[in-house]
Amino acid sequence: MAKPRQTAVNLRHYDVVRRPLITEKTTLIGEHNQVVFEVALGSTKPEIKAAVEALFDVKVASVNTLVAKGKAGRWRGRPYRRGDTKKAIVTLAKGHAIDVTTGV
Repeated sequence: MAKPRQTAVNLRHYDVVRRPLITEKTTLIGEHNQVVFEVALGSTKPEIKAAVEALFDVKVASVNTLVAKGKAGRWRGRPYRRGDTKKAIVTLAKGHAIDVTTGV
């Protein structure tokens, strides 16, 4: 029998948390019970916390965010600029874990 969800899943939660980031560095901080997600630029820390708790059914201890500015470049002599991205480093409470290799 499936475990009942603690909080209701709102469709806005899927807009806030876009995808988990899986790199060497994020794998290393996973040992400290932290997970890194790419999130929407306009999202706030309380929104990110609520979305992760609702989508993954875990307890979040804290959320740290950073905005990576898009790089400028040239392609065939024409300048372009990549878009800015926002990342959230989510620290989970003790006893909780997220397996980012499986789907939601």
